[in-house]
Amino acid sequence: MTNDELKFVVSEWVAGVEFPENKQYLEVLFPAESLHKLAKLLKETSETDFDYLFCLSGVDYGKQFAVVYHLESTTLKHELVLKVKTDDRTNPNFDTVCGIWRTAEWFEREVFDLYGIKFNNHPDLRRLFLPEDWVGYPLRKDFKDELNIIER
Repeated sequence: MTNDELKFVVSEWVAGVEFPENKQYLEVLFPAESLHKLAKLLKETSETDFDYLFCLSGVDYGKQFAVVYHLESTTLKHELVLKVKTDDRTNPNFDTVCGIWRTAEWFEREVFDLYGIKFNNHPDLRRLFLPEDWVGYPLRKDFKDELNIIER
């Protein structure tokens, strides 16, 4: 499936979709409330067959958080990047996709641990790298590192 065909299909499935310029991958920016629906359709529809979530990462833009999902169809040999954003810096959260792609379970735990972004209905959302009693989220732009006193 070509990028233009993917754009058409995604636009048919979800309203409010944007396709930001990206030189390497087709990127899809869309409303967070459509995340689970779009992810499920992308995986389960034979024309798209995105069977592999090979990367999931958090981003702190200062005023917004984003989660970025890199998908691949190992059978159809095409790739896609999904991006969702939130302005909520107090309680950032998105729906989990670990019921769709098993690899998301560990990726989402990492994003939670380092950014504090919660994933609704995640089966085991707890810290992955940092101790349970750690205060704060070290990859946030507003994180104050009292221990090492790093100036930004």
